[in-house]
Amino acid sequence: MSDTTEREWTLEDGTAAERLDRVLARLSPDLSRSRLQALIRDGQVTIDGAPVLDPSLKVAAGAIIALVVPPPVAAEPQGEAIALKVVYEDEDLIVIDKPAGLVVHPAAGHESGTLVNALIAHCGDSLSGIGGVKRPGIVHRLDKDTSGLLVVAKNDRAHQGLADQFADHGRTGPLERAYLAAVWGVPDRHKGIVDAALARSLHNREKIAVVSGERGRYAITHYEVLEALPPANPVASLVRCELETGRTHQIRVHMAHIGHPLLGDRVYGSGFKTKANRLSEAAQTALADLKRQALHATVLGFEHPRTGEFLRFESPLPADMDRLLQALRA
Repeated sequence: MSDTTEREWTLEDGTAAERLDRVLARLSPDLSRSRLQALIRDGQVTIDGAPVLDPSLKVAAGAIIALVVPPPVAAEPQGEAIALKVVYEDEDLIVIDKPAGLVVHPAAGHESGTLVNALIAHCGDSLSGIGGVKRPGIVHRLDKDTSGLLVVAKNDRAHQGLADQFADHGRTGPLERAYLAAVWGVPDRHKGIVDAALARSLHNREKIAVVSGERGRYAITHYEVLEALPPANPVASLVRCELETGRTHQIRVHMAHIGHPLLGDRVYGSGFKTKANRLSEAAQTALADLKRQALHATVLGFEHPRTGEFLRFESPLPADMDRLLQALRA
């Protein structure tokens, strides 16, 4: 298929209720089930004219299902002229100060416009191949809406050396990573440790949840309260977090788990929306302008995989988070 195509079916009477992805797999045998699930989550499927995002939704007789199939994209990411803030670069690696809103690597719904596309244009063919076709050079990731420091390997030797450090998470090696987060409320303890296993939520596959039992993956976050905001009658606080493990959404989920979700976090902090009414007018405006979770990767330190030299970088708060904190302090 060279162009976008649209397909539509009406389920016949007598059809038993069945998962949407299974129905589509039967109706479109030329598309894999994983591809169909990605299309569903990307909003390309409607039932009776309404968008559906859940592949497991049961569909019954009489339903009108419409599917939009976009044209295929290149198997390998292409270089794109996207501006990068390069903090450090040599023949082995490159350190980027990633802005909020930039996706790290191509995935369903983000086939282009990613950090990988920018790096391919910037570095040419020198990126490490260990991460695979879609993730060349990527040693670790930051969420799309998390800003801050990230290191990328330019060759396989550097990639392996960095990957070993990130796998250890600084428990016995030199890796240092710290994040700044603005959270609702002030934790009772000035310093604390959140030790809570994480796994993909069974109710919403887009979310990570704290779980018990064998399904969860070991996850530990160390936090320290730096500042109560505002000082006199605090509604929020500035917290420094360090990771002992590096799970998806770890800081966001762990801070929400102890009752202090990140400001601006629509996924894990939605129950705290009314808290914004307690903020000053300036702080409410700054929070509305943030349009993301208030999380920034502020420190990154590691041993250079070739020279053994310890490299440490610091990134100041980006303008949107700095405006929020200034408004909260007032």
